[in-house]
Amino acid sequence: MGTRRPAAPPDGGAGEISAVGGAPDGGSTGVEDTLDLKLTEELLGLIAGERNTGATHARDRSGASHELLGDPGAWPPATTAAGEFGLLPVRPERDLPVLSRWMNDPAVAAFWELAGPESVTADHLRTQLEGDGRSIPCLGVLDGTPVSYWEIYRADLDPLARHYPARPHDTGVHLLIGGVNNRGRGVGTTLLRAVADLVLDNLPRCGRVVAEPDLRNTPSVSAFLSAGFRFSAEVDLPDKRAALMIRDRTYRAQL
Repeated sequence: MGTRRPAAPPDGGAGEISAVGGAPDGGSTGVEDTLDLKLTEELLGLIAGERNTGATHARDRSGASHELLGDPGAWPPATTAAGEFGLLPVRPERDLPVLSRWMNDPAVAAFWELAGPESVTADHLRTQLEGDGRSIPCLGVLDGTPVSYWEIYRADLDPLARHYPARPHDTGVHLLIGGVNNRGRGVGTTLLRAVADLVLDNLPRCGRVVAEPDLRNTPSVSAFLSAGFRFSAEVDLPDKRAALMIRDRTYRAQL
């Protein structure tokens, strides 16, 4: 996962390429905004229904191996400046319409390369969901509303480990921020810090959270730096020259 799907720029301005419903000039169109709202409302209804019946975690536990990365869906939510944030493992039958919509935003598609019918995103998710648990796709939920997509993965077991001095239990993140209301607000940086903290708090053997945004994407690299990551090195990956960003457990209180 680490070398094929780089993290989409998570923050505002030029880096907010993952905002959904954007018009070519960076604004938004009424039709797209309405569709985004409808999809989100439908997804919220499904999530709420599952929570009311207790089905969410039961389905997650029965369908995934938690030996490598634990169960992000069971991690306590983080309190952030933007609101309460948590991770919800993806279920395609519930989440696919919204995720496919996000992936078809042209700016997101330029990085994730998953534009097309829902089957394209479904195939990408299936590789992880039917794997051995070394990569877990998740919705990022802020104050009860899905606003982002994350892939939490074992970087030391990923092809990325061939390109840097990996350590046991290094954990990587890929992300995109979806939703027209999340542009230019610093949400990406806030959520990056929150997810890194969730990983370090809930995976005690993980000493580092890593990411590899495209080196040319200055806003993305800046967002990682603002979220407490440090620039470690430039690495040549098969599809890009990347900035290896690392959030160290040792220095998390200082950064």
